[in-house]
Amino acid sequence: MAINSSKANLSLLLVDDDEALRSDMAAYFLRQGHRVAQAADGEQALELAEQQSFDVVVLDLVMPGRSGLEVLTELKQRNAECEVVVLSGEATVEAAVEAMKLGAREVLTKPISLKELDRLVRKAHDTGQLRKENLQLKAMLRRQQGATQIIGESPAMQTVFRLVERVGPTDKPILVQGESGTGKELIARALHEASHLADKPLVVINCAALPDTLLESELFGYEKGAFTGAVGMKPGLFEVADGGTLFIDEIGELAGELQAKLLRVLEDGTLRRVGSVKERRVHVRLIAATNRELQEEVKAKRFREDLYYRINVLTFDLPPLRQRAGDLRLLVEYFAGDDWQIDPEVIPILERYSWPGNVRQLQNAIDRAKILSDDDRISVENLPPEIVASAHERPMLPAAGDVDLDTLTRHHIVATYGRHSGNKARTARALGIGRRTLYRLLEKYGIEDGGQVHA
Repeated sequence: MAINSSKANLSLLLVDDDEALRSDMAAYFLRQGHRVAQAADGEQALELAEQQSFDVVVLDLVMPGRSGLEVLTELKQRNAECEVVVLSGEATVEAAVEAMKLGAREVLTKPISLKELDRLVRKAHDTGQLRKENLQLKAMLRRQQGATQIIGESPAMQTVFRLVERVGPTDKPILVQGESGTGKELIARALHEASHLADKPLVVINCAALPDTLLESELFGYEKGAFTGAVGMKPGLFEVADGGTLFIDEIGELAGELQAKLLRVLEDGTLRRVGSVKERRVHVRLIAATNRELQEEVKAKRFREDLYYRINVLTFDLPPLRQRAGDLRLLVEYFAGDDWQIDPEVIPILERYSWPGNVRQLQNAIDRAKILSDDDRISVENLPPEIVASAHERPMLPAAGDVDLDTLTRHHIVATYGRHSGNKARTARALGIGRRTLYRLLEKYGIEDGGQVHA
């Protein structure tokens, strides 16, 4: 992936005891549009580096007080990601070689050319970005599970696919809502692939899988010694995802303190690692997901209202499997694979089940059936017993070929309305229609509150 730093606005720290030279460098780089900080000696440079992060430090090796080599050593210990360009006098060739060993990216011999210094600063930044992206890729590959194809031909899923095409290319925060197992992470991956960030990292974290203390260090990183067991520094997932997409699953599980920290990153792009006072800047596209009703969580004061509106710029409501008419057979065939046969009575039994765990539960059921099968054939006796038992308790829905579209539509609305306990707003959202349209349909089909049908 080629990097073009010619348009990049960098954050630079210029460290030199020669005030005239330092001022000339600062004026030059400010004209280029960069952010510039200055230090007259090593102590001042380390203080500035403790307060904020810099893309590149231009460091003179010969200064009063702390030498440039000492400053370089401490800079690299405190901020390994920082790139350093060393300014060396003719008499300090050995020191310049030592500086390269300690992590300096480039060396320029005095007297300097500002244009040549500009070229080396940009080169150092580009090299650092390539190294950073390599680390991001490695971290992403460690965390990323194999992407699964999104299967579905139902009207509900066609609506989802159209939204992915329309919303994916934006860089706005997206909230994906849906029951557990509906494929929220798959949609997040599809949104990332449809965006201009597709060649950048997609980093995934599940808030429900980690305790609050560990979740904080995973999201924001930590410094060496920040807590017992922190034997080194570790960048957080916001830094790993910098320039790309961060998918936060089950965001409704975030504790209040972490909600506040997340809000700050979304508002101004700054964060602090655990145990650090230094602000770091990141640019991340956020996709969040939840199986909770976040509006209800806001009303109950369990989720911050300002954070809710920040992440709820664009919303996806994923349909549960029971609302995806016709998709179940496709999913079963996909999970079974080409080499497996499916007995004719299996699909009707599966279609009578309500699938509270949605697509994930269906996949587990098919995997179980394949393990228990002796002949590459999925039979009723291989299915989980609770699914088979449920088939005998619930009447089978009419097949699409046996009834007209009006009957199927009414059946779908009744089931959805009843499942949401007569809540019209949630029912309309689940059906993907406006509330006025829902009112008209309820009247048309004679559906009373709670999902009962009257003649």
